[in-house]
Amino acid sequence: MTVLFITLEAGEFPFSTVRLSGVMGMIAVVQTGGKQYKVSEGDEIQVEKLDGNVGESVNLEKVLICGEGESAKVGNPFLEGCSVVCQVTEQYRDKKIIVFKKHRRKNYRRKNGHRQSLTRLKVTAINA
Repeated sequence: MTVLFITLEAGEFPFSTVRLSGVMGMIAVVQTGGKQYKVSEGDEIQVEKLDGNVGESVNLEKVLICGEGESAKVGNPFLEGCSVVCQVTEQYRDKKIIVFKKHRRKNYRRKNGHRQSLTRLKVTAINA
C-alpha cells in the first residue's frame, strides 16, 4: 500500500504544483465513473463499466494530478494535454448485492438484487 502525501506551498491557493512525498515513479490521479483513482504504470484497477472489448486500449482524459516527486502538476479541475492509456483486461459483473426495503407494521417488504458491471484496466502509459 502506498501512502500519498501532498504538500502545498504556503500562500498559493490556486496552486499548480505540489510536492508528492513517498512516491516513486510517475503517478496520476484520474477520474472515471464518478470516482478518483491513483495510478502508476503497470497498476491494475477496476472501474465502472467502460466501452471497449478485451485487449483494446482506452484513453482516460480526466487527469487531476500528474507527475513525480517535486514536479507534480495539479489541474483546475483537470490537466490539459495529460492522459492515461490503459488496456482492457476484463469485462465482468460484480457479485450480487441484496437491496431490501421494509416499512415496519405496514406489511411493506421489497427485495431486489443488483450486479454492477465493471471493467478491469491495466495502466500502460501516463502521458504528461
